[in-house]
Amino acid sequence: MTTTTDSHDIETVERLLVARFSCRAFRPDPVPRLVIARVLDAAQKTASWCNSQPWQVTVLSGEARRRLGDALYKAASENAPVAPDFPYPREYRGVYLERRRESGFQLYNTLGIARGDRAAYNAQMLENFRFFGAPHVAIITTDEALGVYGAVDCGGYVSNFMLAARALGIATVPQAAPAGYAPLIRAHLGIGDDRRVVCAISFGYADDSHLANNYRTTRAAVTDAAVFLD
Repeated sequence: MTTTTDSHDIETVERLLVARFSCRAFRPDPVPRLVIARVLDAAQKTASWCNSQPWQVTVLSGEARRRLGDALYKAASENAPVAPDFPYPREYRGVYLERRRESGFQLYNTLGIARGDRAAYNAQMLENFRFFGAPHVAIITTDEALGVYGAVDCGGYVSNFMLAARALGIATVPQAAPAGYAPLIRAHLGIGDDRRVVCAISFGYADDSHLANNYRTTRAAVTDAAVFLD
């Protein structure tokens, strides 16, 4: 079998991967429905275990987005107990803790939030539940019976959603924070108990003038992540 490689294809992928970032400030302008549909159509081609395609997507805009955001913000600001369908990490250790801290301090330093200012940290955290001002949010769920494999497949879907969006000039931010209130989301949206909330993706057009969008996180070298055995 002959395999040909088109360098333009990999260059396009690399360019989109570099251009994508977690947007934390959006313009209010809505994304046209046909453009959203194109993102969804591209992401639907994601590979999955046994081709199960476990993801279901609820896209909220306008008043629907506002109502869910208000409910989540109220729960979070009142310190309601979180109940994610998938447990949050037990702890961050070693290099993972270092990377997490670096990412957080990059954001806080860019926004002028002083180290140790817990009130400001909390205020910024609560912006998760305003979807950072994005005009749209997609709630991603998987089938309960598929367990971790369904969640992994949804991770691939989320990545492809974000790359397709970036290709169309749309900014995104994947969010675990809203999924902490999975029962609230299910009840609010009428999603069945057989579905598990994986994450949210807030999306729209980036506010490039906002300080929160004026930094980029770093990536480890390939040698830190890959081992070759011959």
